[in-house]
Amino acid sequence: MTRTHLEVSAPEKGKQRPRYTPLSAAIDVEAALGLLEGRWKLVILFQLFDGKVQRFSDLEKRIDGISQKMLAQQLRQLEADGLVERTVYDELPPRVDYRLTPWGQALCPALDAILLWTEARETSAG
Repeated sequence: MTRTHLEVSAPEKGKQRPRYTPLSAAIDVEAALGLLEGRWKLVILFQLFDGKVQRFSDLEKRIDGISQKMLAQQLRQLEADGLVERTVYDELPPRVDYRLTPWGQALCPALDAILLWTEARETSAG
């Protein structure tokens, strides 16, 4: 399987992870998954995981079936949640491009782990 992410540095030494109870862990994971809700958000993120900057028009061409309105809406939400960075250039015609923030890029290993998890089920069920 091809990895979807670039290498992400490990957390700084000396920083401890918060201690979770089963309830607080469930609440925090549910909130994290909420950031990815929406038909197109994961598709958009996977288009950006290669680390390259993507223009709006390129994303629109690469994502089959998405409307301009929906792409703009989903990108705005990803930007508001800190996963995507938007850059607007003062040109005519206007040029806008998108890239993952470092926090967004750090999501790649987690999504890879989910892919491996589903593959493990498929191989054990077969």
